Amino acid sequence: MPSLKDLRVRIRSVQSTQKITAAMKVVAASRLRRAQEQAEAARPYAQRMQRVLGSLAARMAGFPGAPPLLVGTGKNDTHLIVVATSDRGLAGGFNASILREARRRIRELETAGTRVMILTIGRKGRDGLRRDYGRVIHDSLTDVGRRHISFEEAQEIAERILVLFRAGAFDSCTIIFNRFRSAITQIVTAQQLIPFPVTAEGETADVPPATVGVYEFEPSEEEILGELLPQNLAVQIYTALLENAASEQGARMTAMDNATRNAGEMIARLTLNYNRTRQAAITKELIEIISGAESLRAA
Repeated sequence: MPSLKDLRVRIRSVQSTQKITAAMKVVAASRLRRAQEQAEAARPYAQRMQRVLGSLAARMAGFPGAPPLLVGTGKNDTHLIVVATSDRGLAGGFNASILREARRRIRELETAGTRVMILTIGRKGRDGLRRDYGRVIHDSLTDVGRRHISFEEAQEIAERILVLFRAGAFDSCTIIFNRFRSAITQIVTAQQLIPFPVTAEGETADVPPATVGVYEFEPSEEEILGELLPQNLAVQIYTALLENAASEQGARMTAMDNATRNAGEMIARLTLNYNRTRQAAITKELIEIISGAESLRAA
């Protein structure tokens, strides 16, 4: 049975932990507001670009001169998976859910005979996949958006991917991230980046058919696609990073709130145990004193 000193030390330790988790919850809530505003502000632009490109790509997909970013290389021998996670932990199941989807997707591709390449964004993705899939990790990026996520960082990542694609290193590319819905709900999303995801009707994966518009283009479709497809790659990566940042802060706030409440419950249990142990010790001492006094009186 733990002594009174052990219980006091344990209570103080849990109280210190509770102060830390409470402070982290407040910081995460403050960062969440900014990250959520950025993610929500970026969505309309990314969705409109997808709509325009979806309409344009549907008209160009069957032409022999269509850009490779639109129609791909004509094969699917190598698939690049971009795994976007965080650099820090203590965010509940935020990173675990992304890594679980990445492992599932890798197993599925390897079973189909497709070679896999991995580009990780964030230390947790690199560390989580290095043991099992270190042989296929092509590159690892850390400290992306350490202070705030900028479009320039997304452009740099997009340029890395484009260099590999133009060199023939892979045939298709998918990014895996968490899409923000609320502080307690994040949706694991696997979004195809290359080739541009479009159906025969011109609708994209994120845009329902009823909202796809009809556009007239000037200059030619080839020139517009040549300019917009690389730009769209950077925009979609930027949007994914913003969604990930908001999801991370929401998951961290929820995890720290749960940890703070759990610490409070543990402190209550330890305090009750401490009081009972102290009362038992006092009762034992009183019994010993009374027994000693009775023995002396009897003698």
